[in-house]
Amino acid sequence: MNGLYTLSFFDIYEKNARLSPDHCAIHWNNEDISYSDLFLQTCQLAKGISSLNLKPGSRIAILSTNHPFFFHLFGAAAALNLCLVLINRRLSPEEVAHIVEDTTPSVLFSDAEMADQAQTLASTHSCLDHYFTIDKNVSPLYQSPPLPRAVESCPDDPFVIIHTAAVQGKPRGAILSQANIILSNLQLIHTFGLNKTKTFLNILPLFHIMGVNFGLGTLMAGGKNVILERFNPQQTLDLIQEQKVTLLGSFPPILTTLLDLIETKTFDLSSLEIVAGLEMPETVKKWEAKTGSTFWTMYGQTETSGLISFSEYFRRPGSAGEISLLAYVQIADEVDTLLPTGTTGEILVKGPLVFQGYWNEASLNDHTFREGWHHTGDLGMIDSDGFLFFKGRKAEKELIKPGGENVFPAEVEKAIRKHEAVESVIVFGVPDPKFGEGIKAVVALHPGKKLTKEDLIAFTGSLIAGYKKPRYIEFIDQLPRTDDGSIDRIKIKTDFS
Repeated sequence: MNGLYTLSFFDIYEKNARLSPDHCAIHWNNEDISYSDLFLQTCQLAKGISSLNLKPGSRIAILSTNHPFFFHLFGAAAALNLCLVLINRRLSPEEVAHIVEDTTPSVLFSDAEMADQAQTLASTHSCLDHYFTIDKNVSPLYQSPPLPRAVESCPDDPFVIIHTAAVQGKPRGAILSQANIILSNLQLIHTFGLNKTKTFLNILPLFHIMGVNFGLGTLMAGGKNVILERFNPQQTLDLIQEQKVTLLGSFPPILTTLLDLIETKTFDLSSLEIVAGLEMPETVKKWEAKTGSTFWTMYGQTETSGLISFSEYFRRPGSAGEISLLAYVQIADEVDTLLPTGTTGEILVKGPLVFQGYWNEASLNDHTFREGWHHTGDLGMIDSDGFLFFKGRKAEKELIKPGGENVFPAEVEKAIRKHEAVESVIVFGVPDPKFGEGIKAVVALHPGKKLTKEDLIAFTGSLIAGYKKPRYIEFIDQLPRTDDGSIDRIKIKTDFS
């Protein structure tokens, strides 16, 4: 494509470095990194990666807690037309290995904490030609003179792959382009009034679409990113106070944890303007009363490049916000007939925020994009004012969201069934006071077998990510069946919720 019509994150970095060279782009470990320094470091990294002789479109994976290196890598990948595989570091080693096998990256970066796992991956996956530890042997990649110019790319080329929850037992890689993310970020900039005076505190992981959106959106607007390696309540409140943070992203139980600490100490949180995420009404009321900031609710997916609806929490109580400017959203029934306003059905989306498809999943893409719409698998209703109300999930895409993470029951059920004592199991979500939604398993054992709840939870956690293991378990003699002999999921959820 003619570069005359393209815009990349490399271009955005260069523009900010030229127009606001001394303005702080990133605050990390008590150090300020200016926009000119960010661009120089990005160009130096891009020069080093270019020496690895990767073909355009090659994948580069990162397995790490939050670190400024993420932002260097975003810019370098844009400059070289490479695709970043953002790996959820909370996944089990088997799940991480699946992602590497699925995307076949040529390069893997990890932090020191994940180094042992990364080295194992590098030694067992022939696709990984290069492995680097951030803050250790990655330094030689920062080469001078820096990369002089970006290679040509198409705005719709794969830029980021983020694996979503596993519907049928394996995570699926959602492909996002630079155009997807830039346009999604522009919605955030417009809605939240982001500019060079605003500061975002990165406590959301940068392998998560929300962390990517808010982090890169703040940089696009010329604001400041304050990076916290991982969520820590004391450090979070200290940094809000010290760095005059204006924007914060949150998933349960972040706010309740912060509120507990606020009760014991005094913090100046007057700079905080907006907190965006998912939360219970009582917690939001208490948070707004304590801090004076406004909480925004939202709906979105990785597959929609982030948010497609958002608004102040109490502007339309019970809703997931007003449909955003760049999303065309409709509601459809089971045979894809569009439904009138006020009717509940599947949420369909089209427009420039819709992802490029799932990696290596042609048939699934055909199904997901049928009739010219992205089928979210979520149920919703749109009122006459354009507010979206989330109404749950379709049966084939039933989803549990403990603490903002996505967990499909089928994935947990598959892990539980691997225990030799388990005959059958059904998993579903239940209210949880700490995480908003918890994972519950109703289990029937083989005759004569015995198993404790604690042992089954530990067993499950050894196979899948810790946040996916059930917090609640009930053993019953036999799971109820329907007339056709299949397990009666609806009755089990009704009886044991």
